[in-house]
Amino acid sequence: MLRWLIGGGREPQGLAEKSPLQTIGEEQTQNPYTELLVLKAHHDIVRFLVQLDDYRFASAGDDGIVVVWNAETGEQLLELNGHTQKITAIITFTSLESCEEKNQLILTASADKTVVVWDSNSGRQVRRLSCFHSTVKCLTVLQRLDVWLTGGNDLCVWNQKSDLLCKTNHLSDTGITALVEIPKNCVVAAVGKELVIFRLVEPTEGSLEWDILEVKRLLDHQDNILSLVNVNDVSFVTGSHVGELIIWDALDWSVQAYERNFWDPSSQLDAQQEIKLCQKSNDISIHHFTCDEENVFAAVGRGLYVYNLQMKRVIACQKTAHDSNVLHIAKLPNRQLISCSEDGSVRIWELREKQQLAAEPVPTGFFNMWGFGRVNKQASQPVKKQPESATLCSLEFIGDLIGHSSSVEMFLYFEDHGLVTCSADHLIILWKNGERESGLRSLKLFQKLEENGDLYLAV
Repeated sequence: MLRWLIGGGREPQGLAEKSPLQTIGEEQTQNPYTELLVLKAHHDIVRFLVQLDDYRFASAGDDGIVVVWNAETGEQLLELNGHTQKITAIITFTSLESCEEKNQLILTASADKTVVVWDSNSGRQVRRLSCFHSTVKCLTVLQRLDVWLTGGNDLCVWNQKSDLLCKTNHLSDTGITALVEIPKNCVVAAVGKELVIFRLVEPTEGSLEWDILEVKRLLDHQDNILSLVNVNDVSFVTGSHVGELIIWDALDWSVQAYERNFWDPSSQLDAQQEIKLCQKSNDISIHHFTCDEENVFAAVGRGLYVYNLQMKRVIACQKTAHDSNVLHIAKLPNRQLISCSEDGSVRIWELREKQQLAAEPVPTGFFNMWGFGRVNKQASQPVKKQPESATLCSLEFIGDLIGHSSSVEMFLYFEDHGLVTCSADHLIILWKNGERESGLRSLKLFQKLEENGDLYLAV
């Protein structure tokens, strides 16, 4: 296993003592990413990666530039310069102008209060929008309606030609931090601790103009909403700064499941225990979600939690998956999960079933059942007995990708071309499947020898 580190080892950020973090040896037999390629083009923190097609991706960050890369070779294809401050959001949009072929556009928002539309093939600016009164913090595309949205202190709707169709009034100084599409021509916007449901009204015979209506506000969160994603066609999930996870019905906007954890120091603990267990609210903040048909995977503080949608409970966790906050997670094939953290690490996990044989105390609450909070273990405490046939799961640590020297902001998974990570160290790393790359090099070598007539097959 190739292990390479830029600028020294990783140290946990803001921790008084070393956490009981899992370690893995040099021989990582289940980790395919044994080769890496370092890509240098940015001059500041690289915060965003977006996939353009099967072999291209774009990166963006605090230096205000966008770079288009070849995921197979690591070649820099384009550099897009147009923003004067850091980029705050980036998405792609497929344009169908007239009867021409599909054209992949890149939309970028910046702290300079502009949004730029780029042609991903030529790198030219298609449109530059500078009519905003605040920074646009999120972008989303509604493919069915063929429009895209910007979210800042207000919500704006744009068509393919980047014409403003309609907008809301000033929502709040906090602004919209996340947007997702839900059925019935609606979108959900996270504004502080509130969720606002908007409905887009298309032009009709009676009205030739678009309109956007606020139809409901959901006030179930106690603190700011940090993460908002769709679970499937009929539900979405939100996570807050104080560890609340809420799964919502996307059709009637009711709460389907509600899990929360408020850490409350017990008077029975001695002073040393209280100091050791007292956690900053950021330690239980839900920073990111990813989902599949069965589970919601949550990045909570330094840990990873797997919430089963059918059982409506946490079925697996790693309370200390990293030394610092987990910033991004994604589901890989074969029941695997990948996570990256402020501590500069990228880790691969595998979700495995295990048999729950013995009855054990199971306190209520989202994370308390895994020992995240304190449990009173007196003999009089009621015991919740699990059926013998019940199965829980474990997250097994199977791979550690060491290459970045600072916070890893996010990553992209390319099935054929490997994994891409971006970091506060200004670098992008393309991680390759070593066995696959070795096979490809051997194949190219034999092809070259055959072309030159140096390869003779014995008859």
